[in-house]
Amino acid sequence: MLKLIATKILNLIGWQLDIVLPEEKKFVLIGAPHTSNWDFPLALLAFWTINLKIYWVAKIQMFWGPLHYIFTALGGIPLDRKKSQGFIEQITEKFNQTDEMVLTIAPEGTRSKTEYWKSGFYHIAESAKVPICLAYVDYGNKKLGFTQVLYPSGNIDADMEIIAEFYKNIKGRQPKKQGPVQLRKDK
Repeated sequence: MLKLIATKILNLIGWQLDIVLPEEKKFVLIGAPHTSNWDFPLALLAFWTINLKIYWVAKIQMFWGPLHYIFTALGGIPLDRKKSQGFIEQITEKFNQTDEMVLTIAPEGTRSKTEYWKSGFYHIAESAKVPICLAYVDYGNKKLGFTQVLYPSGNIDADMEIIAEFYKNIKGRQPKKQGPVQLRKDK
């Protein structure tokens, strides 16, 4: 029923889907660019059209009162940014404890413009030995999708070049908030 409703809504508002799921049942799905609150509901509709149960990470401040129960039911995992130590290990353990898991992360970490992506998505995939699926919400073409899978090579710089190439023509809802697809270089 949810699949039918989600499909109808996307059709009504003129969005197209372009989805090729990895063969693996466990993977990290990164979503970019993340420039609007509308990214999440559109992405949820896309996931529902293919009956894909996802888990996602958001700042703990979003999980207050009744929203805690709603967001947790929708796959939300609260992240206390002040205590992010050990987060990669915790998520890796969740991957190890299950046969199927799709963890969705917005590497920008915010809807505001950033000059750098957070590298946690890569380290989680590498640690859990799962691929990274590249997902997007392209407002310029009204397309939602995930079509490319990247297996972490261990060379994060080379892998980031592949990721940057994938996202180079994808436009967020607010393009001025869209930063470059790059990681901060260690000093």
